Amino acid sequence: MTESRINSLFALEPLTTVDTPALHAFLASNKEEFHRFFPITLVQNETIEASENFIQNKSEQIKLRTEFTFALKTNKTVVGLVILKNLNWELRRGEIAYCIDKDYQGRGWITRAVKDTSVFAFNDLALKTLEIIVHEQNKASVRVAEKCEYEWKKTLLKAHTPPKEEPLDMELYERSYEK
Repeated sequence: MTESRINSLFALEPLTTVDTPALHAFLASNKEEFHRFFPITLVQNETIEASENFIQNKSEQIKLRTEFTFALKTNKTVVGLVILKNLNWELRRGEIAYCIDKDYQGRGWITRAVKDTSVFAFNDLALKTLEIIVHEQNKASVRVAEKCEYEWKKTLLKAHTPPKEEPLDMELYERSYEK
């Protein structure tokens, strides 16, 4: 999926430097929503120049196959991100993380994008197991995992520490490749 996956509503494709202003605007306008679970991404995109560097780094990671960051776009506007990360090629495992603009929530776009990314990970990258890690109070994210056929496996104790907060327990969902 290093090229676009396009349906009638949005495109899911790797970020390019053309996306710099749109990525920066997307993250800046969703800062309040993303500060707990995407603090590093926010810090890495605080300025237009930082967003350009972020995109260049993400492009290099795709080339090296260490991480795959895809933009969810409509009319050339970045409205979400889907990230295939924490890749372990020996165990054939990876993790999917995602976020979407507050004004585009509830449309099923992230569910469709996670499904497409899962297919890419299983078919094109030959991964065997994918994980989604969510906080139990993020009901929308839990629904995405479940709609994408990920099964709850266990609670990860103190797995994520948001800025200026105590560590949070997170829920691990997994999906395995089936032939």
